[in-house]
Amino acid sequence: MIHQFFLEKRPHQGQNYEEYLQNFNYKIASADYGAVSNEQKELIDWDKLNYQRSLRIYKTYSVVPQLCELVKNISEPQLWMVITENWCGDSAQNLPYLAKIASCNPLIDFRIILRDNNLDIMDLYLTDNKSRSIPKLIAFTKNGEELFQWGPRPNEAQELVYKLKCEGKSKDEYLEELHLWYGRNKGKNLEREIINILKSIMY
Repeated sequence: MIHQFFLEKRPHQGQNYEEYLQNFNYKIASADYGAVSNEQKELIDWDKLNYQRSLRIYKTYSVVPQLCELVKNISEPQLWMVITENWCGDSAQNLPYLAKIASCNPLIDFRIILRDNNLDIMDLYLTDNKSRSIPKLIAFTKNGEELFQWGPRPNEAQELVYKLKCEGKSKDEYLEELHLWYGRNKGKNLEREIINILKSIMY
């Protein structure tokens, strides 16, 4: 089934990764820190942290050869749509890797749409059929046939979050452990998962 949102070319009108970073930086730079509530200040601080994480990963990460070769073997145009938001910590940790991976092949049109402006699309890709968790990557053929989905985080990270929640950890506690996991893992689990997904659809 080809979704109506694809026929309307809404993903095609999304931001590429460079535009996403530029708009993210502008949002932070234009925030009036002195005129907002303490809660809004915390959100601005979180945005700044996510922006720095995203920049660091994007500038230092090189796609492993096995994965880059797989992506280069894609021979027909594809659109990779990511649903996300600036404030999402998981996005800061995963989106730069996904953008670099997609850049291995010019046939991939990598586009980012914001979740809160596209809740009708988000609700087609819920996690566990209930959660609007992000980031979510959905890949399509040029005609809008869905090829695969990934997200909102690597499976091992998802299992860690489930485990910590079951142990009664607070949100701050489990987020701290999650980001420590991301720092140690450096995208390796994400790479393996994308490799397995691409092998499954290509071979």
